[in-house]
Amino acid sequence: MMREARFHSDLPGGGAGSAYVLGLAFAFGWTPCIGPILGAILTVGAASATVADGVLLLAIYSLGLGVPFLLAAMFTDALTARLRAFGRIGRVLRILAGGS
Repeated sequence: MMREARFHSDLPGGGAGSAYVLGLAFAFGWTPCIGPILGAILTVGAASATVADGVLLLAIYSLGLGVPFLLAAMFTDALTARLRAFGRIGRVLRILAGGS
């Protein structure tokens, strides 16, 4: 049970193929999280009285899913700078949190 399997590809970074493989891995990892909620929203949308109600439910769900990614992309530089600052004090934070 203590085994680990990893896939190491030789795709160069920054290309369309690498983005596709990353998207596949991301979708595979998120399917258990997104699937049940999306299934429930699609079921409620299909059973709603009008098409507009179903479209509204899916639009709100899509905004809730997409906006955090857009915000993270917009503030990547600021986030990177803050993470570097946390990296410098990481050992102190681990000690304070109880780990070594």
